[in-house]
Amino acid sequence: HVQLVESGGGSVQTGGSLRLSCSVSVYTDNSLCMGWFRRTPGKEREGVTAMDSDGNISYSDSVKGRFTVSRDDAKNILYLQMNNLRPEDTAMYYCGSDCNTVQAASHDGIFGYVGQGTQVTVS
Repeated sequence: HVQLVESGGGSVQTGGSLRLSCSVSVYTDNSLCMGWFRRTPGKEREGVTAMDSDGNISYSDSVKGRFTVSRDDAKNILYLQMNNLRPEDTAMYYCGSDCNTVQAASHDGIFGYVGQGTQVTVS
């Protein structure tokens, strides 16, 4: 059973940075494609980014150039470095695994397994 636990959220000012981490309990074939999505009350789920074990990466247009996804397979951790944060980035951020393709997941934020989320607030 795959468990994902996010951490690193918080409150920052516009232009600030945060790094989110996602600890994965066990790497399986479902970990080949992993990424992040976010939710804001009253809005649809929004894909943020996804990467696969071959190093293919995709970002949503709204975060491209500001956010960077990476993974440390030795530690079973997925990261999301967020720079130049904007108020519109305020959301609950979720880590996910078992996505179909990085392109699809970075757009629709659909993953087979997801964590409990970590709140990011930019003011």
